Amino acid sequence: MPPRLLLFLLPRGSLLPPLRRPSPALSPLIRRIPSNKPPGYFFLSPVRAFSGYSGMAAAGSPEQQPRSVVVKETVELTEKEEQIFRRLLDVVRHFGLGTQLRVAGGWVRDKLLGKDSADIDVALDNMTGQNFCEKVNEYLELIGEEQKGIGVIQCNPDQSKHLETARMLILDIWIDFVNLRSETYAENSRIPTMEVGTAKADAYRRDLTINSLFFNINNNSVEDLTGRGIEDLKKGLIVTPLPAKATFLDDPLRVLRAIRFAARFNFTLAEDLKEAASDERVKSELGSKISRERIGHEIDLMMSDKHPVKAMYDIRDLGLFYVVFSFPENSNPPVFDKCDWQCVSHIEAAWNLAYSIGSSVFNSGSDPKLQQVPVSSYIIKHSLKLKGSDAETVVNIHAASEKFAELVHLLESSFDVRTFKEKLEDEYLEIPTDSVKRVCAGQYST
Repeated sequence: MPPRLLLFLLPRGSLLPPLRRPSPALSPLIRRIPSNKPPGYFFLSPVRAFSGYSGMAAAGSPEQQPRSVVVKETVELTEKEEQIFRRLLDVVRHFGLGTQLRVAGGWVRDKLLGKDSADIDVALDNMTGQNFCEKVNEYLELIGEEQKGIGVIQCNPDQSKHLETARMLILDIWIDFVNLRSETYAENSRIPTMEVGTAKADAYRRDLTINSLFFNINNNSVEDLTGRGIEDLKKGLIVTPLPAKATFLDDPLRVLRAIRFAARFNFTLAEDLKEAASDERVKSELGSKISRERIGHEIDLMMSDKHPVKAMYDIRDLGLFYVVFSFPENSNPPVFDKCDWQCVSHIEAAWNLAYSIGSSVFNSGSDPKLQQVPVSSYIIKHSLKLKGSDAETVVNIHAASEKFAELVHLLESSFDVRTFKEKLEDEYLEIPTDSVKRVCAGQYST
């Protein structure tokens, strides 16, 4: 099961029977933390998660302590990166283009954090990406090498592509080329009006300061044109280059991107950013201006990353839960009070359970007898626009959790198991009474 589907292990009102707290004899077994887990690893009991106890005792999201991040002073290039950049500079010098070549955004951030990155986006200060790629092909022809195909990615705001991008293979690595730009937004749209801009204007129009850094290929240096990108990276802070509220009103999707990057790097959201993300107008704009597909894509990325629980805590604590996860008007069962708190704590319990065993124990088979789950199916298919197969998997998980809850209740009780035989419904089996519990356990785990 993809990790993102843990998101949809939502509490479902009366679907799961109420469970008694585990007996003292069972508690050590249920709560035991695997010995191979790192110190400080926290494991929520699956029984507590299924019974709905897990989230309500929490006073808030996990505390985020101030931290210091190790950031390299310079970008260390691989041999392949040196060859690519040298080839690009050869093109500039041969044709006398006078172009400043800058690698933008995530590649610079990741290299300064000591991480490899194959996502090379080159920003150009005096021509379009397509024009530069055509010059690259002219140069390849001159030196007797095979010309490469040029792919042009048109503007597509729904996919966060606000400007035409050209792509081509340079020494077997895909490189994106785009001109530097500045942007302004219409009042009722997140689609900006784009203009050719300076490197500084381009840096300030980025979503976050840690994503606003450039690596200047011409002089082999890191450029921090907002004046705080490196500082925020070292402090582990998620900050917008311009005032946060204006940034989010221009493009409300940036709220979710900020949460996603904070979770990915375990960074802290700046206080003014949190205040802006919680603003009622920003939340309204997020719900009305951003397509459900884009919201679903961001949530999918969060749940597929290293710290999905932190992302969900931030969504809940910033008051964005019911904006992101829109519920049907007449849900069955109805949405209950503090549903957002219980959902997030269930996600945490499910994530810890999956992490503790190294993989998911749930299968995604199809069973026509399974009861549909209106709320989770609605959220997956309509609120987040994810695949129908994902919704089916979640339905299967919910059905398995119901069986598991019944099994725990049976194992803890002194119930007469002879009457339980009727549920097995197999005339060819003659099961000794003292083996019924074991047979049920095996049946529910399949």
